[in-house]
Amino acid sequence: MKEILNLSLVQTDIIWQMPKENLQRYEDMLAPLKGKTDLIVLPEMFTTGFSMESRAMAESMNGISVVWMQQQASALGAATCGSLIIKEKGSYVNRFIFAHPDGRIDTYDKRHLFAMAGEHEFYEPGSERVVIEYLGWRICPQICYDLRFPVWSRNDLGYDLLVYVANWPDQRAYDWRTLLKARAIENQCYVAAVNRVGSDANGHHYRGDSCVIDPGWRHTLAELSHAECIFTQIISASHLKAVRNKLPFLKDRDIFTIN
Repeated sequence: MKEILNLSLVQTDIIWQMPKENLQRYEDMLAPLKGKTDLIVLPEMFTTGFSMESRAMAESMNGISVVWMQQQASALGAATCGSLIIKEKGSYVNRFIFAHPDGRIDTYDKRHLFAMAGEHEFYEPGSERVVIEYLGWRICPQICYDLRFPVWSRNDLGYDLLVYVANWPDQRAYDWRTLLKARAIENQCYVAAVNRVGSDANGHHYRGDSCVIDPGWRHTLAELSHAECIFTQIISASHLKAVRNKLPFLKDRDIFTIN
């Protein structure tokens, strides 16, 4: 397990439903990270914004955005992740893509679809929790609304880092900040969370509040302002181990089955 993992949070505005234009912007923004980070985290639906136009905006796993993520991961020497609208076997999913520098891809499909925005009418929910192994770190990906459902992120999977990508509106910013801290404390893991900024075509406003949260000492290691920016934060394997050894309460967790 790599002792120090460098996480780069990409908190950005998103040009509404313009994948090519967004990809070009990201490429320019990410270029200075070459050789300086291990993992780049982009927001939810980072090429379109939180769109219900699944038929019009969906790409395949061989589409331009996934290929771009693979190219960026290779060129920058860092895994690149975020969620995209993907069409597969006639269905549409909000899919977290994790592109490794060697070209491999891991995926997670959003389980909890945000019914208040009609997401359940245009996308199929995922059914499996996922743990991704990268540089010896075990990473559990989650997407936006998943944050409200602690059973789904319960650390009986043996992961070290919980990653959330989101389009989380500013009127619920208190919930975002509070729940992220709760997930770190209850799961004794690092939490890295990336939210977008700006406004979308539906009139929703986003303030970012992207952050990295410590696994046990109940404090935020990094919290971004409400503007576009990229911030890199280191996290430590030995610190994580020390936290879990000092307060080994995960061994007392309740055992249950998720259907």
